[in-house]
Amino acid sequence: MMSRGSAVRPRHKRREDGSLGAPSGLVAIVGRPNVGKSTLFNRLTCERRAIVDEMAGLTRDRLYGVAEWAGRRFTVVDTAGLDPGLVSDNPGIAELSAGTQQQARQAIAEADVCVFMVDIRDGVTGLDSDIAEILRGGGKPVILAGNKADSVNASHYAHELYRLGLGDPVLISALQGTDTGELLDRVLDLLPAADDSPEVQSEEMRIAIIGRTNVGKSSLLNALVGEERALVSSVAGTTRDSVDTLIEHSSGLVRLIDTAGIRRRGVVDTAVEHYSLLRSLRAIERCDVAVVVTDVADGIVAQDRHIAGYAVDAGKGIVVVANKWDLLDTETRDNPVVLKAIQAAFSFVPGVPVMTLSATEGRNVSKVVAMAAQVAMARATRIPIPALNNLIRAAVAAHPPRIHKGKRLKILYATQASTPVPTIVLFVNDPEFLHFAYARYLENRIRAVFGFPGVRLRLVTRKRGEGTKTQASRRP
Repeated sequence: MMSRGSAVRPRHKRREDGSLGAPSGLVAIVGRPNVGKSTLFNRLTCERRAIVDEMAGLTRDRLYGVAEWAGRRFTVVDTAGLDPGLVSDNPGIAELSAGTQQQARQAIAEADVCVFMVDIRDGVTGLDSDIAEILRGGGKPVILAGNKADSVNASHYAHELYRLGLGDPVLISALQGTDTGELLDRVLDLLPAADDSPEVQSEEMRIAIIGRTNVGKSSLLNALVGEERALVSSVAGTTRDSVDTLIEHSSGLVRLIDTAGIRRRGVVDTAVEHYSLLRSLRAIERCDVAVVVTDVADGIVAQDRHIAGYAVDAGKGIVVVANKWDLLDTETRDNPVVLKAIQAAFSFVPGVPVMTLSATEGRNVSKVVAMAAQVAMARATRIPIPALNNLIRAAVAAHPPRIHKGKRLKILYATQASTPVPTIVLFVNDPEFLHFAYARYLENRIRAVFGFPGVRLRLVTRKRGEGTKTQASRRP
């Protein structure tokens, strides 16, 4: 990770106790257009997912990513520029009437911390003052970040930012990385404390129903509940908020969480839809298993994979549901290649269960919760240490690692970390010697014996002689 004043891009660093799983906390980057929000998002998440350009208003939807600093992982959301002029081109949509204030209030309501970005070279504009007024009354912690502080004279601009009434600003350069470490320090100070203790098994299983708009999520919820608990409509995006429903099942008490449809980037039209993704991320964060609903009539599209990836990144188990199976012709339904193609589309989670059903007709709906319960049990599987080490030794004997620069990887000991995400910690002579292909081989051997269907299995390495407790570290 970079340190204060560094221009080095931060890198994800796995905590050595394996607790890389679920991010905790949500940080929204807000501000008017073209102040560098997407550039900061790309830097904090170490990805170039947000489009960066001099043209104002390019971010038209919610982008999310996971950032890590000092051993803490949290979700970062890149928001569209808060300017009514950018969304007023759709006069037929009533939700847009609130304009900037509606978007800002939604961001405040959903986030744990807001990073308010301004361009110090422009000074404080009228729109900056309007946004600051909303933030001051929002009841959420706010960090004022003066961006584009690229020169040594940037501090001369700082005095004007105090007019916004948001405390001491942090002067950064999102482009160069200057003082973004100080910004992250402030973020961690304000985020709610993360629960680092081993996950306590809840009396209820929590299932989030996620997917694209108009694929039948609410219809599936209604079929599971047996009543019209959620509004069902043919209009995409009917569900704006996550809806919780408790049901009794043979496997125990189940909490079903219906979520708003997640649109692909670039097609989010309204201020309300801008923040539906935030609510869906919240739902994913508090579930045990995510049921990814797809529309089999449309086929599996890239957005289905992206949505499943949200749950996988959060360390959750997943079940894939191919809905509207009744709309296919008999020949297609009987073709085994169709199911294999769906399974292959989600191959980044080995053994993920794929179910075919019709939510409106009730076909196979009764099997969804039972399948989710199996995945939840797989996610909670604990491998006995002797059995795990015997398996690893047998795998290494059958296929020794290759020699790398005259040295060979030696796996001294293996254990399973006490984390919600199934994580195998390997104590080795040098972590750099573990090639990703050999890690995949070891994972496949573990899965062959212990399964973990529908759950991503993580392998992390620790160097010989290190203690069992992770210390927060920073990359210089």
